[in-house]
Order: sequence, then C-alpha cells, then structure tokens
Amino acid sequence: MTASTYDFIAIGVGPFNLGLACLTAPIDDLNGLFLDKNECFDWHPGMMLESATLQTPFLADLVTLADPTSPFSFLNYLKSTGRIYAFYIKEDFFLMRREYNQYCQWVIDRLPNIEFNRYVERIDHDPVTGLYTVNCTCTKTGQRLAYQARRLVLGTGTSPYIPDCCQEASSHLSHTSTYLTDKQALQAKSTITLIGSGQSAAEIYYDLLQDIDTRDYTLNWITRSPRFFPLEYSKLTLEMTSPEYIDYFHQLPTHKRDALMQSQKGLYKGINSALINDVYDLLYNKSLSGPVKTNLFTNTELQGCDYDERTSTFTLKLFQEEQESCYTLLTKGLVLSTGYCYRTPPFLLGLRSRLRFDERGRFAVNRNYTIDTEGQEIFVQNAELHTHGLVTPDLGMACYRNAYIIREMLGREHYPVERKIAFQQFTAPASTLLQPEPAKT
Repeated sequence: MTASTYDFIAIGVGPFNLGLACLTAPIDDLNGLFLDKNECFDWHPGMMLESATLQTPFLADLVTLADPTSPFSFLNYLKSTGRIYAFYIKEDFFLMRREYNQYCQWVIDRLPNIEFNRYVERIDHDPVTGLYTVNCTCTKTGQRLAYQARRLVLGTGTSPYIPDCCQEASSHLSHTSTYLTDKQALQAKSTITLIGSGQSAAEIYYDLLQDIDTRDYTLNWITRSPRFFPLEYSKLTLEMTSPEYIDYFHQLPTHKRDALMQSQKGLYKGINSALINDVYDLLYNKSLSGPVKTNLFTNTELQGCDYDERTSTFTLKLFQEEQESCYTLLTKGLVLSTGYCYRTPPFLLGLRSRLRFDERGRFAVNRNYTIDTEGQEIFVQNAELHTHGLVTPDLGMACYRNAYIIREMLGREHYPVERKIAFQQFTAPASTLLQPEPAKT
C-alpha cells in the first residue's frame, strides 16, 4: 500500500477527468491521483476519421472556460507546437477530432499524477478513518496496488450500447466504436447496413458512400427517427447548457426529466448541418453517373436481428412506424450507431450501501455531482444525464462541472463558478409579474 493519502482519486482518464487533472494541478491543497485501465489516452480511436470534427468550439477545451490563463489550454498547445498561426489562418472554431486527441495527449505528457495500466478491481471504505482504499492490478506486470483517498471522482465513461435484439449476433456485427478497425472487412461485403441517425452514423455513412462505386457494395442507412435531423445549435437553445437550466432540470420530478430527455435528443444527438449537406451533395454528384446503390429509411425501428453463419448474412426485422408495416432486409455487413450507455462499475459493489439510487436503479446524483449518502465524497463525471440533463456529455460544460467539484472538495471557490449566464428564465416566477401601467389618455 502506498504511504500517502490522497485528497481524491479519480478513476478513468477521459476528457472530463483529464480536465480535472489540469485544473487541480496548480492547487497546492488538493492532492489527486488519476487512474486508468488503458495503456494510454486515445479518444474514440474507432471513429478517428480524417474529416471528423468536434461539435463544440475550441474554447471548450480542458481548461479555458474555467481558467483562460492555464498552461494546459488548447491555444497554448498550438503555440507550443508551432501551429497557432496555421490555426488562425484556418478560421474555424471547430477542432478536428484527431487534433483534439493530440491535444489531450500533449496535456497528459505534462501531468505527473496520471497512472495508466491500472485496473481498479475493488474499493473499500473504512468507517473509522473515513478513507477509501482503491485496490488495483497493474495490467502490464500483474502487480497488485492499493491507494487511499478521502474522496473519489468516477469518470469511467460510457460503454457501447447493443440493443437486446442484436445480442446473439453481437460477435458478427460492428459498432461505431470499432468502425475504423472493421472498415476494411466491411467494404469487402456486398451489402452494408447502418443503424442509427446521430453524428457518428452520418460520418460513417459519408465515409462509406465515398467508395460505394469503386468498391461496388449496396449501402443502407436506417433510422427510427422521423428524419435525419440536424443538431440544433441556435443561441437561445444553447442557453440550455447553462447553470440555470441545470438547476431547473435537477429539481424536476424523475418522470418529467426522463420525458424531457426523450424530447431533447435533437439538442445533443443530431447531425452537424454541414455534414448533412455534404451527404446530400455527395449523393447528388454520384447520381450523375447513374443510380446510386444506396437506401435511406426513416421511421424504421429495428425489432429483430438474426445471423446465419452458413451464409454470413444478417436478417433484419424492421418496422415502419408511421405505416405500421413490417418488412425484412438481408445484409452482409451491419454497423450499429446506437450510442453508448452508462453502466455501474463493478468495483463499486462493496460501496453500494453508501450510494444513492433512484427508483430505476440509476445513481441519484445530487446537484453537486455526488452520489454518496453524505453528499460530499463520491463525485461522478458524465453519469448524470438523467439528473442534470443534456449538458452532461457536453465538452463545453466540463469546465463548469470541474470548477463546481473543486469548490465542493476545497470548501471554497478556487475558480469562479458561474450561477447565471442565460437571458431567458426557465422557472415560473415566484410571484405575479408586474404589468406596465396603461397609457394615459
């Protein structure tokens, strides 16, 4: 066991906990350790397409919206790597996904308290000392390690979601998380079918559409949504990624929050409008040489998926919701762009009695991002979509959440925590609104 006791241990090093590492680095009275089971930081490698961009501006880096003077800013990364003028001339607020990944890797090289190859197996709590013991195994050497801390920050992220009807065929299909690994094998098939309608689905469809004539396959794109809808990015809508909206959303009853999340998918799961236009233009250009071997189906739900190993063929059972019509589709390749879901890490099993859950078995996340019964010891990153709303996976609000968590751990505000940024008001007024006096005649 290590001799030192940390103020906090953060488990999982994705962009959210990496931002926390940056923002706590200059704080002398916060001693943190960051653990991750992977060998290195590599953000969504299966979707690292050359043309893929983030859907948030570069100011939504790891630190700037909490501390614009931080040496870990994206602009400082550009300056340090000799590319700041090239970025300036490019005149594009939205980073390439590959560039964001390189930026994060640059940051990690400058932080001494991040340990990779640390697989967390179990966490124990000592009621006498109040300390948490994080028990790990080094995935390279097999060495067993243990670290102690007063608090925990969970940033283990989400896992690829495979619908129940696809579970039996899961070893034969692809998910967006492994697309680039599977791409060559997919393009060798005569038919490829893509399920889903978000940004990742559109990026994959566009990527496969470019080679459809030279590789001679049929490409299907199927979505349950009524249309291939764009990400809503208007400015008053963006005010819903605000502290005020988090406050408003968090105090709503569970059933109201769940219903809202279903209706708000277009606010955070839509497709970049420019990419939608690019898809259409590419379809148009290819159609000049003749019919394009592609089909796009909306309002269509995947209800069944069978795989025949003898013929290496998927049989998809589909349901057109508006017509209430069933049909089947045969395909050789299948790519699921069905998103990701949060799963409670197994290492929390021993702490279950100290955690808060809602009626659906999800973390009952307090407004201050804690899930422990005391409301001050175990924090979560990107596990609070059902309690804090659509800002949860948003890179643009990560600095706000980290500044909030830091304030809770310190007991004081080290970085300013914004309370009111929106022009609009989300709650009903506490009393009758004042009406203007009638004009005098």
